Amino acid sequence: MGKVTGFFEYERVSPSKQEPKDRLQHYNEFLDPLPAEQLNKQAARCMDCGVPFCQSGCPLGNVIPEFNDAVYKGDWLNAAEILLSTNNFPEFTGRICPAPCESACVLGINKSPVSIEEIEKHIIEIAFEKGFIKANAPLIRTGKKVAVIGSGPAGLAAAAQLNKAGHEVVVFERDDVPGGLLRYGIPDFKLQKDVVERRITLMEEEGIVFKCNSNVGENVELSTLLRDYQALVLAGGSTIPRDLNLPGRELEGIYPAMDFLKQQNKRVSGRKVDGKELTATGKNVIVIGGGDTGSDCIGTSNRHGAKSVTQFEIMPMPPQSRTEHMPWPQYPMLLKVTSSHEEGAHRNWAVNTQKFNADENGNLKSLSVIEVQWEMDTNGRALGFKEIPGTEKEYPCELVLLAMGFLYPQKQGLLEKLGVELDERGNVKATEGLYQTNIAKVFAAGDMRRGQSLVVWAISEGRETARKVDEYLMGYSKLPSKDAVAYA
Repeated sequence: MGKVTGFFEYERVSPSKQEPKDRLQHYNEFLDPLPAEQLNKQAARCMDCGVPFCQSGCPLGNVIPEFNDAVYKGDWLNAAEILLSTNNFPEFTGRICPAPCESACVLGINKSPVSIEEIEKHIIEIAFEKGFIKANAPLIRTGKKVAVIGSGPAGLAAAAQLNKAGHEVVVFERDDVPGGLLRYGIPDFKLQKDVVERRITLMEEEGIVFKCNSNVGENVELSTLLRDYQALVLAGGSTIPRDLNLPGRELEGIYPAMDFLKQQNKRVSGRKVDGKELTATGKNVIVIGGGDTGSDCIGTSNRHGAKSVTQFEIMPMPPQSRTEHMPWPQYPMLLKVTSSHEEGAHRNWAVNTQKFNADENGNLKSLSVIEVQWEMDTNGRALGFKEIPGTEKEYPCELVLLAMGFLYPQKQGLLEKLGVELDERGNVKATEGLYQTNIAKVFAAGDMRRGQSLVVWAISEGRETARKVDEYLMGYSKLPSKDAVAYA
C-alpha cells in the first residue's frame, strides 16, 4: 500500500475540461490530463482493502489496488502490466466505462470513491507514451483458424486473446473500417477515433487480419467460413433499436439515434455518408431516451448548432445519492449529469410520448406527450405507470432521435442462415460460462449473447469466450480467466 493515510489526506479531484462554449466548436476529446502530482495523490487514496470490492464490481476483475499502488510509486511499467493482465483495452474503458468499480469502492461508503477510471486511462496512455506498448505476436502458431464476426469490443477482445493463444484469427466486419460500436456508435468527443485506430494497428502488427465490408451471410458465404475455420465467434452486437409505433411515426424527421450518431462519426473521419443527411442544425431536437446514447445525441446536436435540445425519459428522475433500495456496493441508478448535459439541454422525466404531429405540408412539426405517475414496490422497483390527466403538452420539433436502447441482434442473414438457437429475448442462446451455441464450433460473445450492455462487459465476454474456444480447439487453455487473476 502506497500511503496508509492517503484517503484521509486527499480529496477526489477530477480532470479539468474545456468550457462548454469552447468544446462545442469541435469534436475532439476535451478533458485535460491530471498533473503527475495530482495523479499520485489520487492513487494514494486507495485503501488497499482486505476485501477489494472494486474488483468484484468490475466485470473484468481488474486488479485495482495493485495498479493504484504502482501508480503511487511511479512504477508505470508494473502498473501497465497489472492492468493489461485483465483488460485488453484500458484506453477504451478508461474513457467510456460508467465505472461500476467506483460504485463498489469501499471509500465510497462515506466519501467520494477513488478515481479508478481516470487512473486507468492515465496508466495506458503513459504506457503508450513511454513505449511500453508494443506489438507482441505469438512465437508459436497452433495451425487452427478462428473467424470472429464483428469488430466491436467483444469481437476485438476475443480476437486479441485467441491470437495470443497462437491461433490464426480473421475478423470479419460489415462496415468499411473496424471498431463496431467504438468506431461508429460513440462520438469522437468521448472517444477519438485515433485511439481506436492505434489499437487496431497494433492488433494487425500482432498478426490479426481484418476483413471489412464483409457481411457474413450476405457477401461472405457462411458455408465457406464453416468449412475453412475450426471455430466461429459471433460478436455482432445488439443492433435492432427499440422503436415507438405511435401515430405519425412515418413522418420524415424521426430516426433511430444510432443512424444520427454514425453519420456524424463518418463526417468527422472524412468518410462518405450514405443515405439522407441527418443534421440538427437550426432545428428543435427532441431526444427520447435518458441513457448514454441519448446524451451522445445531445452533445452531437449542440455541436451541429441545434435551435433547442430537449430530452424525454419515461422513468422518474433518479435520486442524486444512494437510497435504502440501492445500498453499497450495488451499482446505484443515480442522476447523471454528463458533459453533454452541461452543454445545454432541457431534461424531462416521467413523460410518455403520445403521438407525432405534422404540419399542413406533412412535415414533422411537434411531439405530444403526457406526464405519468409510477407505482413502485417496497424494494423501489417500478411496477407500472398511469398517465396523469390534464398534463398533456405539445413540444415543437423538426427532428426526433429515438435513443431507447436495443432489442436484440439482427436475425436476417447470418443468424437465420446459420440456424443458431435464440433465447426468449431474441439473443443468441449460449450458456454463460461456456459461450457455446447449439452448433459445436460456433460461440457467441457480448451484446449478441447477453443483450444490450456495457463496453466493459463486452470485453469481459470476449475474453471469456476466447478461453472457451481455445479449450474447444486444444483441449486446454492457458488464457487467463477473470475468476483466476494471471499477470501477462
